This record gives sequence, structure tokens and C-alpha cells, in this order.
Amino acid sequence: METIRVTLADGKSAEVPKGTTPAEMAGKVAPELAREALIARSDGELIDLNRPLERDTTLQLLTARDEETLPIFRHSAAHLMAAAVMELFPDVQLGVGPPIDSGFFYEFKREEPFTPADLERIEAKMHELSKADLPNVRRLVTKEEALKLYKEAGQPFKVELVEEKANEPQVSLYSTGKFVDFCRGPHVPSTRFIRAFKVMNVAGAYWKGQEGNPQMQRIYAACFPTQEQLDEYLHLLEEAKRRDHRKLGPELNLFTIEDDAGPGLIFWHPKGGLVRKLMEDWLRDELLARGYDLVFTPHVMRLHLWETSGHANFYRENMFTPMEVEDAAYQLKPMNCPGHILIYKSRLRSYRELPMRLAELGTVYRYERSGVLHGLLRVRGFTQDDAHIFCTHDQIEGEVEACIDFALATLKTFGFEKFKIELSARDPAHPENYAGTAEDWERAEGALVSTLDRLKMPFTRMEGEAVFYGPKIDVKLIDAIGRPWQLTTVQFDFNLPGRFGLEYVGEDGARHQPLMVHRALWGSVERFFGILIEHYAGAFPLWLAPVQARVVPVSAKAMDYARQVRDRLRQDGLRADLDERDERLQAKIRDAQLEKIPYMLVVGPKEAQAGLVSVRHRSRGDLGPRPIEQLIGELREEAAARRGSADASGA
Repeated sequence: METIRVTLADGKSAEVPKGTTPAEMAGKVAPELAREALIARSDGELIDLNRPLERDTTLQLLTARDEETLPIFRHSAAHLMAAAVMELFPDVQLGVGPPIDSGFFYEFKREEPFTPADLERIEAKMHELSKADLPNVRRLVTKEEALKLYKEAGQPFKVELVEEKANEPQVSLYSTGKFVDFCRGPHVPSTRFIRAFKVMNVAGAYWKGQEGNPQMQRIYAACFPTQEQLDEYLHLLEEAKRRDHRKLGPELNLFTIEDDAGPGLIFWHPKGGLVRKLMEDWLRDELLARGYDLVFTPHVMRLHLWETSGHANFYRENMFTPMEVEDAAYQLKPMNCPGHILIYKSRLRSYRELPMRLAELGTVYRYERSGVLHGLLRVRGFTQDDAHIFCTHDQIEGEVEACIDFALATLKTFGFEKFKIELSARDPAHPENYAGTAEDWERAEGALVSTLDRLKMPFTRMEGEAVFYGPKIDVKLIDAIGRPWQLTTVQFDFNLPGRFGLEYVGEDGARHQPLMVHRALWGSVERFFGILIEHYAGAFPLWLAPVQARVVPVSAKAMDYARQVRDRLRQDGLRADLDERDERLQAKIRDAQLEKIPYMLVVGPKEAQAGLVSVRHRSRGDLGPRPIEQLIGELREEAAARRGSADASGA
């Protein structure tokens, strides 16, 4: 009998018959591992547990505790869904079913739309098939056999996929019950491993994501290795729904999106406008303190600027249609870079002027498809907290380091304690997608890596995620319920200075080309405001709250004193209002709570006589009576310190 040598992860090895499977090896190692193993890694390749081992190999047996198994687990769950749908609706045409961050989806072509009742039936059938312990069986067939199978089954999308992707003499098919999919694998051994899932919703999607292709129905599901993880995710979804800025914004009178004006355009209401002012005031003061100069540039400029910058080629699909003015084409600006470049270029610069840091809260306009618009987070008109730094080669790492320091100060000020950093690099396999030479990119990426290493800041390298003109550092904040949000970006640019012929006179008297750094801290005012709403569930810390304190008289007899209290707070710069309605006290307090006002100051005849206010906090409840001057001091101190972090309740 021919044997092979299998070396396990712990270094132990054994001679076993050729054709032994990883599942059989798991049984030899430990009964518990045999029950829990999902897939195997053989010489670095992920394979099914029932795949015969044909040569000497190193073997690692992976369970749900191993990170690599999660997408495979979810892809297997997508096969389970397709098997269920095929049993319930045998005439559907099958699309694709990839894993996603929280689970998976599968696409189907069906004349009738799937209803909520259909989704319930699909989930029930999935549980039934899970309990049936159906094996996921792999078999190899020729490309011709696969095409014949799917043509006879009336599955045109699978035929298309086989024709496009089957490059080997043999292709792999996986069977789950009656369902057969063209799939590279691997998969978990059987359906019994897939128990914790929830069919969520159905959405329309074009086949392969391309407009003009057939319309598919994409069924989404959440899926996790354990029920506890699924329950935690579903709870997070409910919490996210409660915090949704699209709901809270109009409820708290912060902003709206008006149909009459068009989608993706934001109307800031007085309370939202006040919060925006507070945000921008902090930022402008900080910019000046950190050596930036504030500038303003036009909203519309000649199109040739965007042709020179390269945006007209690389970014045209996200730009609005140009407009003709006096026989020249003008463009609503999609970003502020060319405007800042023109300010730099308005005269010849000296090395003594560098670094030059130009900052602008500049409104830009981008054409986003209506299907991707999302409240404040994805809009068509927004204000970037944009800055461009022009500097020498010797200054670049110091400027990048200062940008990261600025980013961390911003996070802390606005109540975020956790973050992660990503370095977006180019994809060397597709140089046509990027401006500049390979040497430019290596030098730029090296400068960013060197800066992060010097700051001892761990980062994840994201291959192929760079913008076309240079690599970048992204800082993602983690909000109160653990969600990551893209925030700061620091982007190296060796492209635009050359395209626009930027120069400075060096210490040697010769002319040199400066380097350029694009820097945004919030990304945009709108997007960051949406993140703040959801982080705090609308309950802003005192320094950002549009109304910091509401005076609540217990009856009309205390109204004069209530007005005095309100006016006294306003004199000291506190944002206070007064509830003058003829309502019961409890109704007034309830409404102030719903408006998420930090402090409610209850006053009646007793408080008026003693010169006190009874203080109630929106989350800490009754804080007892205070002299007015003491309360003013406490509120001013809290606001000046910019204290406040989001709690789980968002009260």
C-alpha cells in the first residue's frame, strides 16, 4: 500500500495510506477535533475535509475558532439557502452567493417578487435541511459536462459563469441535496454545522452589478458560527436602527433632505446648524493653532483644471455634467485640490514658505447614483474639511506625523477612544489604474510606512485600495456600539505637483518641485455629523448640544423666576431655553428627555424664594437643588472641558 507523510500543525507527523482524508486525520488526533473541524489547510491551500490527500503534506485542521473559516462557513450557508429556495421554488434561475461581512446573500431570477412570507418559508426550509445533515459533496467534471448540466436545467446564469471562469480541463461542482453549484470551494462537511442564521431581507440587483443586465432578487441573511454571536449581531442591528441618523435627524430638528430640492442634498435646520457652527469653530481654531492658513475657493471652475489634474479621466463618472459659459466648459468642483494648487501657484514660492498648509471647509459636488445615497453619509453636495500641504522631501514625514497627531486629537475631542489604521497601497498588477511611476509609488509608500513605524502605530496594509494619485493612510474610528467608520485620510500626492508644474526656489537657488499631502480629518462635515448623531444616539455632550439646559417651571406662578434663570444662563454664554407651555410638569420633562437636552432645571415657588434650581440630568436623573451661580460654574466647566462619551443608552 502506498503511503504519504502528513505533518500536523504541532510538528508531529505520521505515515498514512495515500488517499487518507483530513477528516480521518482529525479522528486520529482527537474525537473533539473530529466533531469540530470544518476545513483543512494542506500546504497552504484550503481544502474540504473529505478531499483525499495524494502526496506528502503539512496539514492544519481548522474549526470555527479560526478566522479563515468564517467566509467559507458563510459561503456554505449560501449554498444551504440556494438548496432551500430550489426545493420551494424549483423554477428559479440561480445567480451567485458570496459571503459578506455579516453573513451572505444569494441572487435569484424569478418573475414574482419574494414576499416576507416567502422569506419565512425559506428560513424554515433552511433549518429543516440543516437538521437533515446533508453532505456538501464535491465532484470534478469537464467543462462540457458542466455546461450540459446547466443548459438542461435551464440555468443560463450558471452557463455564463462556467463559460467565463472554467479555465481548467476539469471544474468542481458541489452538491447540497438536490442543489448543484459551480464552485471552487471548499465547504464545511455538511449542513448540520450551519444553525445560527437569520434571513433578513430581499433587494433588487443587476446581474454582475451592471445596469442593463437582467434584474435579480438578492436575498440577504445574517450568519454566524454560534447562536450567541448571531443574537449579539441582531441586537447590534436593533441598536443601530435606534441610533439611525436618518430617523433622529428630523426627529431632533437637526436636518432634512427635501424631495422638492432633490436627493442627496442636505438642509441644515437651526439646531443642526448650531451644532455645525460649534464643530467648525473648534476646527478653525485648531487649524490656526497648528499653522494652517484658511482659504476659500469657487464652487465652479473651468473644466480644463480637472483635465489637467486627471480627475476628468479617472473620476468622470462621479462628476456632474459640465456647463457651458461664454463658450467655455465649467465644472462644479468634485474636490478642492485644484483650487488650492492655483493659490500656491499664484506666485513663485521660496523654500522658506514651506511647508505651506492651506485649509478650507469647501463645499463640493459629486454625482452619486440614487441607489447608494444614504442620509448624511453618502450625498451629492457636501463640505469637506479639506487641507493641502505643500512641502519638501525632507519635510514630508514630519507633516504626515503632524496630520496623524491632529487626527487623534480630533477623535479624543469628539468622544472617540478607539480607532484602527489602514495603509492603502496600489495594486502592482494593474499599473494602468494609477498615475506616476513604480519608483514614485515605492518612495511614497515607504514614507508613510516609516512614519507609522516611528510612531509605533500598528496598521493594516490594504493592497489595491490606494487612490489613483498616491498611497494614503486612513484612520477608522470605532463608535459606541463597536462599528468602524472611515474618518481621517492622509494622502500622499506626487502626481498633481507635476501635472500643474508647481515649483519653489530652493536654498541652492534652483527650482524644485514640491510634494503635496491631501488631508481630511472628518472626511466631510455632513458625514461626520451623521456619525456623531449615531455615536451619541442624538444625545450630544454638553459642549455640542444645541440646547444645553431647559428651564421648566412647575406652574405659571414660577414663570417670572424661570425667565430670570434662563436669561442668567444666557448671559454666561450657556444655551438655555424655557418651556412656557401650559402643560403638566411630567409632560415637560418627558419632552425635554425626548429632545435629548442635557439638563432640565425645574423651578417653582420654593426655588424662587431660595434662589435655587432643581437640576435633572437626561441620563443621571435627579441631581438635587443648586444655587444658580454654582450651577452656571459647573456647566461652564463641563462645556469648556469638552467632556462626554457616548453611553450604551444614548440617553
